[in-house]
Amino acid sequence: MKIEIERKFLLKNDAWRVGATAGILYRQGYLCTDPERTVRVRLGGDAAILAIKGASDGIARTEFEYPIPTREARCLLDGLCLHPLVEKYRHLVPFAGLTWEIDEFLGANSGLLLAEVELERVDQPVPLPPWIGQEVTGDPRYYNAWLARHPFSTWQE
Repeated sequence: MKIEIERKFLLKNDAWRVGATAGILYRQGYLCTDPERTVRVRLGGDAAILAIKGASDGIARTEFEYPIPTREARCLLDGLCLHPLVEKYRHLVPFAGLTWEIDEFLGANSGLLLAEVELERVDQPVPLPPWIGQEVTGDPRYYNAWLARHPFSTWQE
């Protein structure tokens, strides 16, 4: 059993784009978005993954990931997953020995940019790049499963 440990942040500006990889398009959908568990299908580049994640315990949660054929992923995304799908470009940005994943959302979530960093331990120090803004790790509105049901374009703040 794998434990996923990650923190999420909003971005202050576009300075992260310097040194970022070209984005890979991800399409992902959810078969289950229960607060205690999610089941996600993700297609990115030439890879497809079925992921099962448990409820968050702080910044950690259980995670199981299995490669699946891309043809089957497309069928699941188009036919069985909740809609709208979450679509985004994911860019990788190295900083201080960590790899930051910058998600640039599309479609119904267009305009949202999130930075995530995966950690090896819950108490691991995280040097923050200058382009990092407010931390939103514990805010469920920024979970991809939430965005699938409540797209960013519908938020009223």
